[in-house]
Amino acid sequence: MHIRIIGTLLFFSSFMANSQDTDQKIIEKAKGIHEKVITIDTHNDINVKNFTSNKNYTMDLGTQVNLPKMEAGGLDVSWLIVYTGQGELNEDGYAAAYENAIQKFEAIHRLTEEIAPDKIGLATDSDEVRKLVAEGKKVAMIGVENAYPVAEDLSRIKEFYDRGARYMSLSHNGHSQFCDSNTGEENDEWLHGGLSELGKKAVLEMNKWGIMIDVSHPSKEAIKEMFEISRAPLIASHSSARALCNHSRNLDDELLALFKKHGGVVHTVAFSAYLNTEKHNAFDTASQKVFQEKAKEMNFEILPRDSVRNLEEDAREKYYESYRTLRQSSAPEIEKLKNEIKPVNVSDFVDHIDYLVEKIGIDHVGISSDFDGGGGIEGWDDASETLNITIELVKRGYSEDEIAKLWGENLLRVLDEVQAVSGKMQKS
Repeated sequence: MHIRIIGTLLFFSSFMANSQDTDQKIIEKAKGIHEKVITIDTHNDINVKNFTSNKNYTMDLGTQVNLPKMEAGGLDVSWLIVYTGQGELNEDGYAAAYENAIQKFEAIHRLTEEIAPDKIGLATDSDEVRKLVAEGKKVAMIGVENAYPVAEDLSRIKEFYDRGARYMSLSHNGHSQFCDSNTGEENDEWLHGGLSELGKKAVLEMNKWGIMIDVSHPSKEAIKEMFEISRAPLIASHSSARALCNHSRNLDDELLALFKKHGGVVHTVAFSAYLNTEKHNAFDTASQKVFQEKAKEMNFEILPRDSVRNLEEDAREKYYESYRTLRQSSAPEIEKLKNEIKPVNVSDFVDHIDYLVEKIGIDHVGISSDFDGGGGIEGWDDASETLNITIELVKRGYSEDEIAKLWGENLLRVLDEVQAVSGKMQKS
């Protein structure tokens, strides 16, 4: 009896030692790959107040993305987003949207040209990305989330290109002048039944100027029409697989097949509600109880998400700042909660990568976080934890070449293809 117990203990100790050795080997292999490949996160929101001489991305702000966090996590490229919420389709709404967009364009240029040009540069094509990375700099690229600021003036597409935009979505939450949004699914209410006539023209105008078309927010019908009209591949900058998580922001198998057919790339997103609804809801419900108790202590009212979106920009940013403080204060309680209820994590995220790779192939899948816009999961909650994604990919047997494709080479290939189409269209 005693001999058998001792033998079991020796076996267990040996197993644990071997397991730890294996884990360490995986981590070391992942680190080596992570340092060699170009790591690109295709969707990070910004606040213009973090792009001033006194408060900016050279500092480790409370943001999920900034230069110190990118450095710590080995994230090379951040697509900084010119986001505009959907407003009224009239002159006043268009004017306010355009002003908002220009402020964000200018903020990004300020970072790369005035605040920290020695640390980060703006790239507009794949060659510039590779050059900046080779120089040891971080890279900013610009995506436009919602073409609402274009108004009905398609010449602004060229203007946004000249300002550095290299992808744009034709809608966000709410139907735009260009197309229906995925949000129409909730009540089966649509404005255009897909793309508007202006939207169809906008697709070709984006092709002409070399701006990748992002389909992460439009409706399914609008996306299908974009595939039919576009002369260049499309991207989804931050969407996951609907077969694994039935959310209108995710792409079903029919749409995924179109990405494979037309050569585009889908970037699964570290947004917990789009990865595993059941786990997200369970942990979110328990977390909200913790946050509500803390909010009472802070004399702070937690608002519904739709109410926050409807706030004026200054009021909305002030709310988000207070909410971040609330979350930081609640951190110890939330950590204890994780022992009882498991949050959505890196494994759930890579489950979507596995599914997408199986469905449409390694050449059509990429990675995004939606940091500072609602994204963040256990294990990849800010840019400093970026290595954890590579570790999980190595654990699952992905090769260095495959990981390079997932982290950025697929996107750079599509950008090259879109810009090649642009060159041909401009000549003709």
